[in-house]
Amino acid sequence: MDYKQEYQKWLSSDKVAEDVKKELLSLDEEEIKFRFISYLAFGTGGLRGTMVAGTNAMNVYTVAHATQGFAALILKEGREKDGVVIAHDCRNQGELFARVTAEVFAANGIKVYYFDSLRPTPVLSFAIRYLKTVAGVNITASHNPKEYNGYKAYWEDGAQLSLEQADTVSASIAATDIFEGVRRVDFDTAVKEGKIEVVGTVIDDAFIQNVIGEAVDKNAIPAVADSLKVVYTPLHGCGHRLVPEVLRLSGLKHLYTVGEQMVIDGDFPSVQSPNPEYPEALSLGISLAGKVGSDLVLATDPDADRVGIAVRNAEGGFITMTGNQVGALLLDYILTAYENTGTMPEKPYAVKTIVTTELAAKIARAHNITLHNVLTGFKFIGEVIKNHDDVGDGHYLFGFEESYGYLKGTYARDKDAVVAAMLIVEMAAYYKAKGMTLYDALLAMYKTYGTFTEKTVNVTMKGLDGAARMKELMNTLRKNPPKEIGGKKVLALRDYESGIITDTETGETAPTGLPSSNVLFFECEGDNSLVVRPSGTEPKIKFYLLLNGDSAEVLADAVKAFEATVNTWL
Repeated sequence: MDYKQEYQKWLSSDKVAEDVKKELLSLDEEEIKFRFISYLAFGTGGLRGTMVAGTNAMNVYTVAHATQGFAALILKEGREKDGVVIAHDCRNQGELFARVTAEVFAANGIKVYYFDSLRPTPVLSFAIRYLKTVAGVNITASHNPKEYNGYKAYWEDGAQLSLEQADTVSASIAATDIFEGVRRVDFDTAVKEGKIEVVGTVIDDAFIQNVIGEAVDKNAIPAVADSLKVVYTPLHGCGHRLVPEVLRLSGLKHLYTVGEQMVIDGDFPSVQSPNPEYPEALSLGISLAGKVGSDLVLATDPDADRVGIAVRNAEGGFITMTGNQVGALLLDYILTAYENTGTMPEKPYAVKTIVTTELAAKIARAHNITLHNVLTGFKFIGEVIKNHDDVGDGHYLFGFEESYGYLKGTYARDKDAVVAAMLIVEMAAYYKAKGMTLYDALLAMYKTYGTFTEKTVNVTMKGLDGAARMKELMNTLRKNPPKEIGGKKVLALRDYESGIITDTETGETAPTGLPSSNVLFFECEGDNSLVVRPSGTEPKIKFYLLLNGDSAEVLADAVKAFEATVNTWL
């Protein structure tokens, strides 16, 4: 792609607004190259990028362009009458991008259902199934910093697009001129003509009832409601309404919200990043929890598909828990609660991603249920659910990934912080009735199943050469895989791009059994592992440490040793 030619095309087009052209004229050569060197990649999760002018960014032109490509897939399938549903979260320009998306679909003869205000991503996933549309889009960049926005694309089962569908959309985008090839109609005119239908609380009410229906023990929260206290923050995002409503409907009496973070604001003024994975994002919630004597702090990200928590430790202070810890605790609690109430369904199964704690496998074996391992991304969890549903075999109980995403139930096919918040509070109530905190429950779980620790090392590689540097590192590790990591012998290499597992001692190979993905999984002695994966949404390469040992002290040393090996690669 000739970035200079593309840049001049934008400057000369009568479709580009004058203020955008003014912005473009102010750029230096390096920034011009970065913004126009390529088109923002459309993957299974749609689009994600910073909100600036250019082909390699999120703006009204790239959003319309992508939607034209998505519309082509729907038209190719002959599904235009089934329609699409569109939502957006709290991010700056979210409503604008959502309206543009609706305008393009409507211009292509595709019926549009458009949410009347911001909505969580899981509500969008649910709405696709509720309205029986062929697809859906939520304008959100999830937990990314304020400069970002994104475009999450979904198919009729409520899960994100398959690899094949994403490739088809990408090909359509590439074959379409960003200005002359995109069809648009006026939003208000399309509403008057019935091409766009505004939807709202009816879907919310149905969603809430489905979430409430996923409670395992409906008596757990009411049993301790007089003493159980919970602090919640939506981090300025769209969990602000549904999470508190669901918690109150579940029987929680003492819910405290962080006032300044209940204010919807795409600038996220009270946090550096609205990511519940970061302990600092929960700091205001923890401060409030100390004042009101709360047992638990919950924080959801801007589109309310992820939730982070802080719990009281043995000294009475608050510590944050990782997504792996919370997911393992939830899995163990859900299975235990079903067993205690005699309501375990037939052929139960759970799902986790390959970069998620192996503690889940021990829990699943102990409770005699099937655990599926899938590639990173909740859409792969959704695919397992769909495959089971298609043949009418098995009952999905729970799925989770290390990045704070959880789902119980099949009403949605993406992670849902609303149901996760309810289940976390239910779990906290269950243990409170036993005189235990969730921290106590974590220690008890380690005592039962063994001590595990996980850590994700994120290495940012920005700039024009960032992608090339990540590619070079992955190629080096493939061609010359390490014999040891952190002093642990490497026993096998799973290369998910080639689909081959290689025994490093015998050289024997076997298939991974999963779709192709640019991921390397090093199996080390002692059931320790290291996974290397370039991020699909950010200029980062991620190293996932999955370790277990006899004690927290042993694991702390192991983490240092594994990190030291990673640093030699960098």
